[in-house]
Amino acid sequence: MTATSLPPNSAPRVRVRVNRLVLYTVLVSLTGLFIGPFGWLILNGLKTSAELAASPVHWLPATFQWQNFADAFNLIDFLGYARNSLIIALIYAVLVTLSSAWVGFGFARLEAPGKKTLFGILIGSMMLPQMITLLPTYLIFAKLGMVDTYWPWVFWGLAAAPYLVFLFRQFFAGLPRELEEAAIVDGCGYGMIFWRIFLPQSWPVLSASFVIAFTWSWGDYIAPQLLLSTDKSTLAVAVMTTYVTSAGTPVANLQAAASVMYVVPILLIFLIAQRGFVAGMSTTGLK
Repeated sequence: MTATSLPPNSAPRVRVRVNRLVLYTVLVSLTGLFIGPFGWLILNGLKTSAELAASPVHWLPATFQWQNFADAFNLIDFLGYARNSLIIALIYAVLVTLSSAWVGFGFARLEAPGKKTLFGILIGSMMLPQMITLLPTYLIFAKLGMVDTYWPWVFWGLAAAPYLVFLFRQFFAGLPRELEEAAIVDGCGYGMIFWRIFLPQSWPVLSASFVIAFTWSWGDYIAPQLLLSTDKSTLAVAVMTTYVTSAGTPVANLQAAASVMYVVPILLIFLIAQRGFVAGMSTTGLK
């Protein structure tokens, strides 16, 4: 009597396909949710002022007004303001990333009395809104003669950022203790251990911290508006304050077009830094 082969059970395959379909549906929905506002901004930049003011809402422009982007670029010194934003963002992002890495290394690998208390105070400072420290910060920089200069961003960068310190502290705390023990046996101090061993291992956190810090500075409106004159101000301030009519009414379609161009550098920085997340994985260095 020969054994008959049973048909394969198709239930697991169906379950896998259903789970995959649900996953793709959720991902597509979330993608639309995140991209939707940016797409709406692009559409507003391609409309006329009358279409933006129309009721009910015109979802699509009757004719794509590509000239809005050229007008938004030419009506102000767009490249000059973008250069100011880039200088400030790079200064702050580089300095705050390195200083936060150094502080995070200290909290993760060094022992000192009151370390946990200090770390708790540092994390608690993240709950302070910027508005509380805005006036005292301005008064300090005014007394030091640093208003209308880029020195405030230098000092902010050197002071580290609590959230970035937390990221580096968590990353450095997970690295094996044998790394620094072997270095100490070879005669390395903690400064050399940080620069030659721990910092090269932290490329994923360095990339993420740089992108986060660059985004903070590039998108900051309040500090440049408060501390800088018009000539030294940033693109964020220019986009919000210069596209107005003679009566002071904002020109919304030009603001939308300028905002699209304003967002592009952030997208490029993120796409470039994305490679660092893969190429600088800590496990690759440890191998």
